[in-house]
Amino acid sequence: MGASIRRRLMLLVLGSIALVWAIALASSYRQATREVAEWEEARLTELAQMLALLDQSNLATLANARIDVREEERGGETGANNSDDDDSLPRDALFQVRARNGQVIAGSPPLHALNAWDLPLPPLTGAQDVMLGGQIYHSFTLRDTALGHTVRVFEPANTRSDLVSGVASGIARPALIALPVLALLVWSSIGWSLAPLRTLSEAIRSRDINRLEPVDIGRAPTEVRPLVDAINLLLSRLLHSLERERAFTADAAHELKTPLAAIKVQAQVALAEPDAARQRLAMERVVQGVDRSARLAEQLLLLARLDMHEKMSTAPLAPGAAAKSALLANAGNAQQKNIRVTLNCDMRAEIDAEPVLIGILFDNLLDNAIKYGSEGGSIEVAVQRLENPEKDPAHERVLVSVRDDGPGVEPADLARLANRFFRATGNQATGSGLGLSIVVRIAEHFGGSVHFDSGLGKRGLTVEVSFPAYAAAPDERLQPAA
Repeated sequence: MGASIRRRLMLLVLGSIALVWAIALASSYRQATREVAEWEEARLTELAQMLALLDQSNLATLANARIDVREEERGGETGANNSDDDDSLPRDALFQVRARNGQVIAGSPPLHALNAWDLPLPPLTGAQDVMLGGQIYHSFTLRDTALGHTVRVFEPANTRSDLVSGVASGIARPALIALPVLALLVWSSIGWSLAPLRTLSEAIRSRDINRLEPVDIGRAPTEVRPLVDAINLLLSRLLHSLERERAFTADAAHELKTPLAAIKVQAQVALAEPDAARQRLAMERVVQGVDRSARLAEQLLLLARLDMHEKMSTAPLAPGAAAKSALLANAGNAQQKNIRVTLNCDMRAEIDAEPVLIGILFDNLLDNAIKYGSEGGSIEVAVQRLENPEKDPAHERVLVSVRDDGPGVEPADLARLANRFFRATGNQATGSGLGLSIVVRIAEHFGGSVHFDSGLGKRGLTVEVSFPAYAAAPDERLQPAA
């Protein structure tokens, strides 16, 4: 049952209706019981008042007759069929009239058989239930103060139960007949309402794997529209991802093809060159090409890991320390171009990240700045913590910036620097165009953002990476500094 929305809805709806009907039936039964009891008491009171007005001879005649309450209800029509009455059981009323001294003036003979002829009179006027011959009777006692007579009327208790059961049956019978019809209508209505879901499932099931355009099922209900929109959004993301992967694969193949072709040419030169010096030079270039291809492959693998949103363990770390390590690793390249690198770091600034990836980020930033920087130029590296105006540590940032004074990038190309394999026009330095793409992906992976601008002296390039500052837990902030 839990696997079908249609069956679950039908059970819930029919169960709710059946529950409401049961409560209504119980309430109607109680109300009918109360009203029948009031009506029976009023009828016994009228019968007692009528008997109180009769003289002794009429009372004696009436005592030997049968008082059929059902005939009395229909006005005493002769020949009426008792089956037309609401009651199927006998409803003969019995009575007894006593004088002031307690002597019985007249009474119904069946009272002798019920051992009720000498039944003590109740002290007060009114109705009460008594047990006569193993059956409950409703009785009403009336005292006529003018004549001094006391009239007592008896009626079997089954009259009320028959009337009440008749009322309950009249209420329950239509409900029981209507319930199967209602179940069929509910089943059909729910099926009709869920038809858009079937249409949507058929549209998705019959769709070719290469079709990623939005699903259109016409006018969808309000409840189904969010599902259709979510599926279309997913298809749009898949299409964008596939297009990006196709472009990435094509660009990667192109970038790998160039160094491999160069390696092949240099290897052929080394094989054909008789001169040992030239042969050695060709082999050195082969090694350089292999190194370039290996670095390109490493960068491609790193981008693939970042694109897969692979969860990496993080820890509080100081970007300044990572910047120093990256500067030492790239010092040789900077010396070859006679570039002066200055480092200004706030060692108190901390971020929550993975140390190896942050090291790769600084390595790519410095490699890019040195590679495209001017001979004898300068590079400035800075790490600083930007305090929030409200002094809220949770909203503070750590800003990493690397500035150079190279030829720079055209303003129109700044927005494309994060694209993979993009290389600004006019740059003669070798590279794959993946360095800044990796920087952007690492920054985004740890909740940061990257901004590009002009560099030193309105020349060159500035890369600013903003990270959320690490906010120590309250118990950590309370610990004394070492």
